[in-house]
Amino acid sequence: MRTLYVVTHPEAVHHVEGVVGGWHDSTLTARGAAAAQAIAAALRSQVPDGAEVGLWSSDLRRTAQTAEAIGAAFGIRPVLDRRLREKSFGEAEGRPQDWLHARRTAPPATGDRMGHTGGVPDLEPDSAVAQRIYAAMDDLVGRPCAHQIIVTHGYALTFVVAAWIRMPPASLGYAVFKAPSGSITVLAEDDFHRSRVLVRLGDTRHLDAIA
Repeated sequence: MRTLYVVTHPEAVHHVEGVVGGWHDSTLTARGAAAAQAIAAALRSQVPDGAEVGLWSSDLRRTAQTAEAIGAAFGIRPVLDRRLREKSFGEAEGRPQDWLHARRTAPPATGDRMGHTGGVPDLEPDSAVAQRIYAAMDDLVGRPCAHQIIVTHGYALTFVVAAWIRMPPASLGYAVFKAPSGSITVLAEDDFHRSRVLVRLGDTRHLDAIA
């Protein structure tokens, strides 16, 4: 059986500053760094001793920092992959959230929802996010490793889960898998039926002791 653990990075500077994230390359806060250690400990307790583990991460600093903490717990180095990045919010990145809210337009109820750019210059459409994350997941799942850890972002998580369950990308115009920052989502595939399961979405119990 193959198990994937999908981590959404914990609290980063852009969260507390109230600015748009996306590809804005903020770092973890002190609280986020403590949460990364808690995530690492939780994963170490879930993966059997001696099991082969693969670790992949978005290359942005907040995810790379999280992955470094996890890698230290397993004695491995993360593979950084820019295809696992958050959605790019174009000109909105690094600006106050209110700047984005004042300009962003809602996608149409029907029609080309995946190609919608929200009225924000250079905002990455979901069709492009799906293309790169699905490609990354194809490469990752093609590797013979029973336990794989992926460190990514909150918006990107939907695309990771959808790629795992082989949801057609066009369906992502409506589907959303929500999980808090610093959470662990568990995905599994059994050896007999090759069924792909969403075992647990957005688990944050490991963060209970973080002040």
